[in-house]
Amino acid sequence: MITGTSQADCAVLIIDSTTGGFEAGISKDGQTREHALLAFTLGVKQMICCCNKMDATTPKYSKARYDEIVKEVSSYLKNVGYNPDKIAFVPISRFEWDNMIERSTNLDRYKGPTLLEALDNISEPKRPSDKPLRLPLQDVYKIGGFGTVPVGRVETGFIKPGMVSVEMHHEALQEALPGDNVGFNVKNVSVKDIKRGFVASNSKDDPAREAAKFTSQVIIMNHPGQIGNGYAPALDCHTSHIAVKRSGKELEKEPKFLKNGDAGIVKMLPTKPMVVETFTQYPPLGRFAVRDMRQTVAVGAKVTKVTAKKK
Repeated sequence: MITGTSQADCAVLIIDSTTGGFEAGISKDGQTREHALLAFTLGVKQMICCCNKMDATTPKYSKARYDEIVKEVSSYLKNVGYNPDKIAFVPISRFEWDNMIERSTNLDRYKGPTLLEALDNISEPKRPSDKPLRLPLQDVYKIGGFGTVPVGRVETGFIKPGMVSVEMHHEALQEALPGDNVGFNVKNVSVKDIKRGFVASNSKDDPAREAAKFTSQVIIMNHPGQIGNGYAPALDCHTSHIAVKRSGKELEKEPKFLKNGDAGIVKMLPTKPMVVETFTQYPPLGRFAVRDMRQTVAVGAKVTKVTAKKK
């Protein structure tokens, strides 16, 4: 889910509208909150909210229930960082196909778009093709007749034949630009040598480097205790999922610990090879989610400094 979210231009947040279902999702540890927070943290600027199971509300297709959900979710999304006024809240029933593709008479008091129309209304973001190449890998395959084929999404820059062969959905491309999900062939490299989370770049144009340590603005969102020196959660940055630890070195009169609601400048040390970039240079690689206990406990809003590992 996190890998897909990190590569998306728009998130579709599915909300359970049933009694008890919505309350569980919007609760402190609920998945509605979790998924919305992850989407914003990982840079997904556009969102569509689907109020699902409207056929199972009490009474069926209840406008009061829909209005209640819109009000509460809008409040949370605003706190996360979204503008609720720019988000479509579409009441749907996946079981009955209400408002999925065609407008439903069961929801005739709703005058907004169907889900399909809302998807068609998504605006294409500006693609940073003028920057050096950054292509986080999602997976790697061994294909007969081709060899090792890493696949991933171009985040910045471009990749084209001459560098390597590039295909998207089994069709050869003249070049692949930011937003394209592509596969490319690399020679004399084993599948075992490449993993999800690695980043492809141009060796002659500001190549990506392994981070020895990095500094970031971190906001503690949902941790039951205190975060101190040596804390080692998992960090999700682009397609990478790596354990990191807080260094404990003083930056700016650093406190001994951080707790819920605190924000701080934190120095972090990856425990395995990892590519992180400053947010100002490469935004998709300069933000992250901190996960522990199967939930997001903090967000890295901006990586401000990266020290590359010496060769």
